[in-house]
Amino acid sequence: MPSPIPLASGRDADVFALGDHRVLRRYRHPQDTGPEAAAMAHAGEHGFPTPEVHRAEGSELEMERLYGPTMLDAALEGRLTPEGTGRELAGLHARLHALPGRATGRLLHLDLHPGNVVLTPRGPVVIDWTNARDGEPDLDLAVTALLLALTGLCGPRPLAALAGACLDPYLRSAEGDPARLVNDAVALRRADPNLTLEEVSLLPRAADLVRRQP
Repeated sequence: MPSPIPLASGRDADVFALGDHRVLRRYRHPQDTGPEAAAMAHAGEHGFPTPEVHRAEGSELEMERLYGPTMLDAALEGRLTPEGTGRELAGLHARLHALPGRATGRLLHLDLHPGNVVLTPRGPVVIDWTNARDGEPDLDLAVTALLLALTGLCGPRPLAALAGACLDPYLRSAEGDPARLVNDAVALRRADPNLTLEEVSLLPRAADLVRRQP
């Protein structure tokens, strides 16, 4: 096996390249990656675009290596409009929620935002299924809308402007009611230890933006 080469870092995990075709996602804290791998496998088996998982063991996931910019990078560089970005996110949610359900409901991603979509030659592929679980699709919509609203309120300037501009197109295009379960989405985000104090304090304002649907 090739030696891991650092590729990217997030709030919870680091990603290493394992040659040209595979990556290793390694969490920095104890984590059972089995549920994440199972969610990706369920989605992929039913035609939803996810990376192929080769191994899930403890805090490590070995997956297909994807090539292409994230939707976030493409939008920040002007290759995607905020309108198109919002519509694409809503379309991905609609495809995901149309999949056959699992034992306890529809599969939810619960962290679908432009940074978690890679624009590959075969089309958009959704990554980072850490938070995936079964439940009501409106909760998935509420989480994405809340993330866009919150980033628009307190993100770095170029990112904040993009997120704010994407929110209304996303809300208009979403197949469901993002506002219905926004309080549940706030509770989920408030429990995230990675949020800053500023982000936590702005969650109510972000929720109000989601409720103000176009």
